[in-house]
Amino acid sequence: MAAVPIGGEMDFDQDVVTLARTLLGARLVVRGAGGTVLETEAYGRDDPASHSFRGPTLRNAAMFGPPGTVYVYLSYGCHLCLNVVGRPGEAVLLRALCPEVGVEEMARRRGLPPDSPRLASGPGRLGQALGLELRDSGKRFGADGFVLLPAAGPLPFLEGPRIGISRATDLPWRFGLAGAAGISRPFPALSAIRGRTG
Repeated sequence: MAAVPIGGEMDFDQDVVTLARTLLGARLVVRGAGGTVLETEAYGRDDPASHSFRGPTLRNAAMFGPPGTVYVYLSYGCHLCLNVVGRPGEAVLLRALCPEVGVEEMARRRGLPPDSPRLASGPGRLGQALGLELRDSGKRFGADGFVLLPAAGPLPFLEGPRIGISRATDLPWRFGLAGAAGISRPFPALSAIRGRTG
């Protein structure tokens, strides 16, 4: 994948669907390892598939933090997943990235060769490759070793229904960079390529 030009500071204070699209092509680095964000999913405050749907709890407290808060949760008892908090109770799950920085360390954590297409393809794999910890939840992007810089301009993307959930499965809130290798799962054949305007 060709390098995506990087812009200035990320604006996290956006509605969650716009933020999920804006994060495509962003440069994510966590403690010296990361790359380009390839795939995202949006989860809203009144969304029955969202962890925030029933209000704040000890587990989801970071989702109610200020825009730009890191939200990490444990999925299926074994996978740590990274989310970007937008407005209170809203977050974007990062589903895949193209490894570009600290690739050898990412490969060591995953037990795979550095050029493996599965290195950071899928939210659990991404979390393992970045060396996430539950105590990272509540930190802020732009501090504590978490860097997130937006792409410099609009990028074409695909959209489709979210995956791995059982509620609100019809919402087309999963987004992926058009033509990118390394997304977690192909988009439906009829997915339209759209141009991001953010």
